[in-house]
Amino acid sequence: MFFKLLFDGFKLKEVRNRVIFTIFILFVFRLGAHITVPGVNAVALKNLNVPFLQMFNLVSGNALQTYSLFAMGVSPYITASIIVQLLQMDILPKFVEWSKQGEIGRRKLNQTTRYITLALAMGQSIGITAAFQALAQTKVVPNPTWQTYVMIGILLTAGSMVVTWMGEQINDKGFGSGVSLIIFAGIVSAIPATVTEVRVAWFENVRPSQIQTGWINTGILIAAAIFIIFISTWVQQAERKVPIQYTKLVQGAASSSYLPLRVNPAGVIPVIFASTITSAPQTILQFFKVANVDAPWLLTVQQLFDYTTWQGMLVYATLIILFTFFYSFVQINPEKMAEQLTQSGAYIPSVRPGKGTEKYISGLLIRLSTVGSLFLGIISIVPIIASNIWGLPKIVALGGTSLLIIIMTAIQGVQQLEGYMLKKKYVGFMDAPITDY
Repeated sequence: MFFKLLFDGFKLKEVRNRVIFTIFILFVFRLGAHITVPGVNAVALKNLNVPFLQMFNLVSGNALQTYSLFAMGVSPYITASIIVQLLQMDILPKFVEWSKQGEIGRRKLNQTTRYITLALAMGQSIGITAAFQALAQTKVVPNPTWQTYVMIGILLTAGSMVVTWMGEQINDKGFGSGVSLIIFAGIVSAIPATVTEVRVAWFENVRPSQIQTGWINTGILIAAAIFIIFISTWVQQAERKVPIQYTKLVQGAASSSYLPLRVNPAGVIPVIFASTITSAPQTILQFFKVANVDAPWLLTVQQLFDYTTWQGMLVYATLIILFTFFYSFVQINPEKMAEQLTQSGAYIPSVRPGKGTEKYISGLLIRLSTVGSLFLGIISIVPIIASNIWGLPKIVALGGTSLLIIIMTAIQGVQQLEGYMLKKKYVGFMDAPITDY
């Protein structure tokens, strides 16, 4: 069915142009992800084994591994988006006012997000470079002067802004979510390296008696991946249909319909948010670790943001759950939805319009988000637990998170393509010539 949809889509010129444009942007991103920043020895990162490097590398689309121009990826933009959305929750009156101004307010919020992204990208670029310089055995920056750090910071900041712009271009002229697709492209490009790492760990440089164990582990890993793909696809497409009735009837229009609410309205964004938030504090902690190696408070805080420890897994899962609730209410605003239903002359049976509808939708959204958040948390944490128990390669620990991003990004793209095809079908029907009989 997917291939038939894609084949039918490519028959339309506009759809074909959108798909080709998206592929072109992702190609440019992957090309830039292999251009190392001048003044940096990227080889020194290969032997650096810190958990936050793996997590940050996931969010950056594996561009940090080569310390490329796009090493920061969309991480600063994601953090800036979280800040701006939080400020709209009755924290700053100006942001609340902008959020209610429609298209004009949205542009102001987007511009503010870009400014915050610029500041965060500069700070994170210099901070991560200094952290790697202190942790790596071989110096990451051969000439560690303040001019060199500023130059690296400017280049990485510029690269992050370019990647952010690419994501916006995909949103406007391509298919799917630009931010998710950029991370998706990085994860997919790292699959061959992941397979190689697993093969080396389980089949090379091991005793002959351990090869059979390697095949068993491979079978379990493939079965787990298939299960995650199946359950993620099922949950992401599951929805609760809320019946609605219309009071103002138009001739030929239906008197009843339904309001579809997804079980996981937030999609994959909470996983990306949580990955970004857990990566940033670990970068800062590396500075304190150099000067206070044995400080008890430092070890405690470090464990809280290290996803390989049980404390870190708990924090990671908690952040995913909290962001799922937060982003679900950002995506589906019960107040605005209740207002739109009233304006269109619609109501939910047995529910009072206005505040009653808002309260009903909020309660329903909380129940749906509870299921969706637990699902995201479990899928993200189980591979990490399995990796700790059976000593699997660390790249496998983030396999659940990677699969979630891949699956849900692909589903978003397919759904957008289906919606566009349906729109074209109706437009073509309306434009068809009228035949007199």
